[in-house]
Amino acid sequence: MTPPTTSPPTDAGTLAVELHGITKRFPGVVANHDIDITVRRGTVHALVGENGAGKSTLMKILYGMQKPDEGTITLDGEQVSLSSPADAISRGIGMVHQHFMLADNLTVLENVVLGAEKLHGIGGGARRKILEISQAYHLNVRPDVLVEELGVADRQRVEILKVLYRGARTLILDEPTAVLVPQEVDALFDNLRELKAEGLTVIFISHKLGEVLSVADDITVIRRGTTVASVHPSETSPKQLAELMVGSELPTPETRESTVTDTAMLRVVDLNLSATDSDGVCRTVLDGIGFTIHKGEVLGVAGVEGNGQAELVEAIMGIRDPDGGEIVLDTDDISHAPTRTRRESGIGYIPEDRHRHALLLESPLWENRMLGHVTEKPNSGRFLLNLKGARQDTERIVREYDVRTPGIEVTAASLSGGNQQKLIVGREMSHRPKLLIAAHPTRGVDVGAQAQIWDQIREARREGLAVLLISADLDELIGLSDTLRVMYRGRLVADADPATITPEELGSAMTGAASGHLEHHPESPESVQDDEHVQDDEHVQGNEAPEDGESR
Repeated sequence: MTPPTTSPPTDAGTLAVELHGITKRFPGVVANHDIDITVRRGTVHALVGENGAGKSTLMKILYGMQKPDEGTITLDGEQVSLSSPADAISRGIGMVHQHFMLADNLTVLENVVLGAEKLHGIGGGARRKILEISQAYHLNVRPDVLVEELGVADRQRVEILKVLYRGARTLILDEPTAVLVPQEVDALFDNLRELKAEGLTVIFISHKLGEVLSVADDITVIRRGTTVASVHPSETSPKQLAELMVGSELPTPETRESTVTDTAMLRVVDLNLSATDSDGVCRTVLDGIGFTIHKGEVLGVAGVEGNGQAELVEAIMGIRDPDGGEIVLDTDDISHAPTRTRRESGIGYIPEDRHRHALLLESPLWENRMLGHVTEKPNSGRFLLNLKGARQDTERIVREYDVRTPGIEVTAASLSGGNQQKLIVGREMSHRPKLLIAAHPTRGVDVGAQAQIWDQIREARREGLAVLLISADLDELIGLSDTLRVMYRGRLVADADPATITPEELGSAMTGAASGHLEHHPESPESVQDDEHVQDDEHVQGNEAPEDGESR
């Protein structure tokens, strides 16, 4: 069936989506129970709730990926049955997933038309349609650029254009701001307002309640699988929304007391790493990286994704072998040591992508508890695995870290993203690491899980844990960090005092607009420069990163 084209603006009072009495059961758990949601045409409708509340299951039902056990779906006044995403697309529903579904080695045009070749062909007609949609909604998409050359914000716009190209009139956006800096969030919200002005409908799933209140026209709150409230943004606050979601106040990552000692736990000296891209070209991805993290210190690294943070983590973990430089843990040079040795020496690791690097999704929770720590207690004795010990400790982690699960025998895939993350954090903290590498530790988790993870990091920090924190959540970076550094194009280009820097100033530095020591100047315009030509003004005090080991 050919997807309908985008409809003209319609009255915001008409209903685009009506979900009544939606119930979905899985073995051992009821994901959705008697959910009722009505979404007005031409509005941004936010869906909020803690991890495991049932948001993802509900959206999978609306997108045809799951069939409800009970309840009805009505689209534009017509009751429908959706058996697949193709059915949903044909009815004007499009979904942009939190993890982008783009092929890096293809151009934007090729990604957009893939699977929809019959609509406008694969040549001039497709290009004209892409440019027409891009111009209509101010998406600024370039059809002939390879996706691997795009930043996160541009990739997200491609995903939005892809669903519009297929005729979507209702867009489901799952955690669309999770990896964006403040300036990119503002640009995305401008795009959403353009979509709304043209009569399109957006269902916006997010855990960032301040953003929800700034962009949404209506908000539905889900808790424990059912709807508990429908509110208007003007009638509520982040604090009240948090209480509706999890029954507690909105947490803050703010850390007041300093626990930084003089004892160095991790020293990275002049670290260099090169990599070969898809065209066979060798490029530098880490260029002279140097820093020191002390016991009791959280070093936060800010940067737009793709500027070397992932490669830095992989070099410290032993996944990549550096071309030069030193990595010293405590007093041991681990520059070229195997990953297992580094793990046994006391490095805890919360990976950026939990599905690819932290979990075996089709294995039970107790097996996942052993990952990365197979040679350590309680998972093994001197020579053999201790399966009983692993199971018992998994039960403890589930209990202490509030992992919502029917039991430890269920697969990791059956847990919500936030509960998967709590299991990972519990596993890593259970081995009392000397150094914790935390890459986006609260990405995609609700405010309750956020508070638990922050508390665990703060508590371990008080006991002397050194933490390398990489996050796209700038409030989290500023709130948890003792020292802040900015990474841009493989170099540490700037540092800042977490006590004075604002998210907007930090976000500006992440895009390459400033370097050196970032000072807070509330009444002065921000200086703008690139990473090669440094302007001499009051905001920029040199283009060299601070000396190795220097803390602010």
